[in-house]
Amino acid sequence: MRDLKQTGFNDRISTQQEAKKALLAKFKPKAAVPDPEFDKLAEKRAAEKEALRLQHEAVKAEERRIKAERDAERAAAERESEEAIEAEKRANRKERKQLTKEEQKAARDAKYAARKARK
Repeated sequence: MRDLKQTGFNDRISTQQEAKKALLAKFKPKAAVPDPEFDKLAEKRAAEKEALRLQHEAVKAEERRIKAERDAERAAAERESEEAIEAEKRANRKERKQLTKEEQKAARDAKYAARKARK
């Protein structure tokens, strides 16, 4: 085979070594260049996260408000039912007392009438 470029052994070896160095240089880690948009992206993410947190907080506050309203309604209903029961008990007690007063009066009148009849 004829050598068309007229290169010697040493030239071919040095060319090979340079090619090998260039190939290895591809795999070496390069100096990291910070992304100029990184801070803006971080701020954007933080703002989105804060907005999401505020939204969750609002939803939870609404749920707490609804639960408090339900509890208040239930407590009011229980209080009304207890008051109705107490009122019914009071009415029954007054009725019983009224009957006993009438019975006592009837017994007293009967004693008075018996005394009058004896004289």
